Amino acid sequence: MELQTKAMGTVSIVERQIIELPNGFYGFEPFKRFALLDAPQKPFIWVQSLDKKDLAFLALDPFLFREDYEIDIDDSLLKPLSIASPSDVLVFALVTVPSDGSPVTANLQGPLIINRVNNLAMQVILSDPKWKTKHDLVAETAALRGR
Repeated sequence: MELQTKAMGTVSIVERQIIELPNGFYGFEPFKRFALLDAPQKPFIWVQSLDKKDLAFLALDPFLFREDYEIDIDDSLLKPLSIASPSDVLVFALVTVPSDGSPVTANLQGPLIINRVNNLAMQVILSDPKWKTKHDLVAETAALRGR
């Protein structure tokens, strides 16, 4: 399947790259289907809308820069994803790259949770005040390396 993307032009995707968010992302609820695409800049990925070419989110695995990241979510909240095992779960933090040169940040308060078995996904909001919507990627990666 050919997909028009925001960042990479036209790309070919396969069915297993497509995820469905029955409730959409917060603020983008009408859009339910997205493709996971490897970004040219590793370790980032693009979460590209199948329905709107100009709607895409940059994301990455939050455990790459925060080894202490914890997701404490009530099982009932995740029930719609039909997760059978923790090993079935993928977690991504949405990334913001400001055009004004301010720090690149990751949203650890609102991660994207994906059941990789059935490709159902949802964005959740974590209640732990430790996790914010804007974690400075460069500063936190440097702190991790400095230990």
